[in-house]
Amino acid sequence: MADPAYKRVPTGHQSTGRQNLVLAEAGTSSRLHPLQRPKSGELLTYARPDDIVHVSEMFRLVRGTQHIPDVLDVPHQGRLALRIHDGAFSAMDLTARHPRAEEPLSTVKFTVQTHAATGELHRDLQRE
Repeated sequence: MADPAYKRVPTGHQSTGRQNLVLAEAGTSSRLHPLQRPKSGELLTYARPDDIVHVSEMFRLVRGTQHIPDVLDVPHQGRLALRIHDGAFSAMDLTARHPRAEEPLSTVKFTVQTHAATGELHRDLQRE
């Protein structure tokens, strides 16, 4: 079993320094859809069932709220665990599913959408 980590920066003149720090402490852009980015494809090709995919924070993985449901469905399909190490998403099991319906739990969907909207607002305010 491996524990791959996903890190990204939107431009070539930025670094993954903060992400490295967060993931090291834990032990472990384009406008493209997150699942269309080359490194995402490499990660998903490399990852095997029962692997834990580590990400420093949710917004390193997605750019906005519209991509989160797509991205969260991938670990479920590939039987991967997703571990977010920092920020609002770090304290929840993002892969929790209803046992019969195989859909994300409604509380998970609600919490993810709320945190995602807050994160997007925060990022937009920083840009302004």
